[in-house]
Amino acid sequence: MKTVIQIEDMKKVYHVGDQKIEALRGVNLTIGEGEFVAIMGPSGSGKSTMMNMIGCLDRPTSGKYDLDGYSILEAKEHELAIIRNRKIGFVFQKFNLLPRATALANVELPMMYAGVPAKERRKRAIEALVQVGLGDRLLNKPSELSGGQQQRVTIARALVNHPVILLADEPTGALDSRTSMEIMEIFQRLNDRGATILLVTHEMETAEYAKRLVDFRGGAIVGSRAIMNRRMAAEESGR
Repeated sequence: MKTVIQIEDMKKVYHVGDQKIEALRGVNLTIGEGEFVAIMGPSGSGKSTMMNMIGCLDRPTSGKYDLDGYSILEAKEHELAIIRNRKIGFVFQKFNLLPRATALANVELPMMYAGVPAKERRKRAIEALVQVGLGDRLLNKPSELSGGQQQRVTIARALVNHPVILLADEPTGALDSRTSMEIMEIFQRLNDRGATILLVTHEMETAEYAKRLVDFRGGAIVGSRAIMNRRMAAEESGR
């Protein structure tokens, strides 16, 4: 299995006045291609800080972080911007869609930054929206879509540059339980097709869609185990 993420002894220290806050305390984590990993932990455990490091939105204080063979700690700022655009697909709790743009235009946006020609942008954006079940909502603006549909647009936008990993930070936090289940089933189908997914959540019901669970406490990983995800559990109980 190809290694997508390799993290060794990652630490993150913040200084607030005279106070030193150790947000990450020597984290070690390896994620292989095609894995679906959930990071779980209470508020303040460091899991969101960890996601920011993995997403190249911030830099660790020390340690090693390789993403798809690239040393992130050695990358320059403009290189990090390219890596974020081409290697990582982001899905957040807040949808972060352009309110005046259509679903199609929102999904095309990352490809514009990547220099993809207009014809190819449109083709790939349509394919991604069809993939998440929004083939009939291409020209709708965010205000004309439900919360679940807006999150589907966000997922489609995360997919279009064919990233090596999808990072989902509390992707169901703003959704009701039924819509949350529909969104997590989309992630499950994407993983079935080969997508590598890292999910951050504080809800076990959401984490159960993954195949490996990483427990985070006090800025460190305190456990990692394979889990029987919801589909596997349903198939097992049906036998």
